[in-house]
Amino acid sequence: MSDKTPKHPMRFARQDVEKAKEIPDTPQTRAPAYRLAFSDEDFMCQPALRPVRLQLELLKTEMAMEEHGIESTIVMFGGARIPEPAKKDTARTQTLADLSAFYDEAREFARLMTLRSMESNGREDVVVTGGGPGVMEAGNRGAVDAGGASIGLNIVLPHEQAPNEYVTPELCFNFHYFAIRKMHFLMRAKAVCVFPGGFGTLDEMFEALTLIQTGRMDRVPFLLFGKEFWEKIINWDALSDAGTIAAEDLDLFQFVDSAQEAIDAIDAWGENHARDALPGR
Repeated sequence: MSDKTPKHPMRFARQDVEKAKEIPDTPQTRAPAYRLAFSDEDFMCQPALRPVRLQLELLKTEMAMEEHGIESTIVMFGGARIPEPAKKDTARTQTLADLSAFYDEAREFARLMTLRSMESNGREDVVVTGGGPGVMEAGNRGAVDAGGASIGLNIVLPHEQAPNEYVTPELCFNFHYFAIRKMHFLMRAKAVCVFPGGFGTLDEMFEALTLIQTGRMDRVPFLLFGKEFWEKIINWDALSDAGTIAAEDLDLFQFVDSAQEAIDAIDAWGENHARDALPGR
């Protein structure tokens, strides 16, 4: 290599961070003003730096996805409180215990999709979850069952949380901003699968449906696992009858009850494309 070959800029930045730690201890070097801006946590966490933090959260995960060659994902949303069947006696309610069957369906669905993903060397159809317990754990666990990789998009919460043990470590991310996390869920989504869950699951489901409804996102396979659950908690027909959504909006998603049924629905879905008109308007 020629002496004139430029060094990688990141190398210089790292060297400067290390050198800054070796400076003499004086009143001047102890002053916050003297810290390197990009390694100064107090500076980076100021309200005025929020736009920079948003950009960094978007960039870090995006660059890692590109580095791993991930082109499309299979999104799995679902409740953190749903236990695996072997532990359903620990569930807080009988309904949660009954819903534990969907842990196994999520695990099997993720296993089947990961086997498909491995045919493209992990570039397509990579399972992505919120990285936590319950249905999220089942999704990442199914990928491990297949011998493949999966993504976990964790979020910092007030209560103690750690990624589940089945997320591929180099694809395990942590977010401060819910909005940026949601972007990464959907930016590469080839299908969206929603299992029974609570506020978080409903939030993610309706935001994704709104993007598809309004043509801001391609109409991808959108599957709701557990028809009985979803029809019990949401009166879909009432929304259509009231005119707050169009009757055609009820065709944006499909109910399924098993992993194989979901695979079949994805295969039969047809071409993904965005709406060019909004029915009912």
